Amino acid sequence: MLGRSALLFALALTACDSSGVPPPGQEPLRASSPQVEMDAVELRRDGLVAGPEAFYFAAGQNEVETALTSTLGEVLERSDNQECGGGPLEFVRFQGGLAVHFQRGSLVGWNISLPDEASEAVAQRVQVVGDVQVGTSKADAIEADGFRLLPDSTLGEEFTLGDAMGGFMQDARVTMLYAGAQCFFR
Repeated sequence: MLGRSALLFALALTACDSSGVPPPGQEPLRASSPQVEMDAVELRRDGLVAGPEAFYFAAGQNEVETALTSTLGEVLERSDNQECGGGPLEFVRFQGGLAVHFQRGSLVGWNISLPDEASEAVAQRVQVVGDVQVGTSKADAIEADGFRLLPDSTLGEEFTLGDAMGGFMQDARVTMLYAGAQCFFR
């Protein structure tokens, strides 16, 4: 009886051939998976995509930094602020005007501002999802879905894009966009 059970088990395993399934980690991204060029970064209201890797807020700091470093180059600056309203934040800045924010080893936010001339080429590889980018005119930003000017902001001409992203304008142009945890003192 045991021999027959073993034979049936072997036949069942043979019928479940997985030769067409790639090993874990090598499976292609599904059409619904976020994907950008290998040397590009896409900033989203709930995280970011760096090349083939997507990170939601709460992703691990080491993984996010590794992906951004391989995509944008070495970290330019690290700083922290112990007095942020939601608790201490660590800021990691990359070329192209991108800063990512971490709290207790997890990604919690990002912001992107006008880059300096030296990192202008890198800035072109960093895009925010949607029609509004750093440098977008005020007239075009106002037409974007979810745009709302914050009339009482003490930080300048501040606006929101829906309920998860915001930004600042100066001289009729968007100068910064952000999502997630920030450390603005109002």
